[in-house]
Amino acid sequence: MRWVNGLLAVLLVLLQAQLWFGQASIPGLLELRGAVATQQQQNEQAEARNEALAAEVENLKESTEALEERARYELGMIRDDEVFYQVVEE
Repeated sequence: MRWVNGLLAVLLVLLQAQLWFGQASIPGLLELRGAVATQQQQNEQAEARNEALAAEVENLKESTEALEERARYELGMIRDDEVFYQVVEE
């Protein structure tokens, strides 16, 4: 009977060691949960950016005003009936 208790004690120690220091340990689980939370936050930011870009693309497809505004500010384009003045500050 004494050897059975000894065997059970050794098994308990081995299982506890595996639980705290093994491949699928509790600290490893906590680290993975932190990594999952970080990745979810990054995914939410990427989804928000994707939605904003999709709205901008839809606006450019639908509205000529948005396309014209973008051409003016990013490419410096003007219409044929407009005069362009550039003010240089010193």
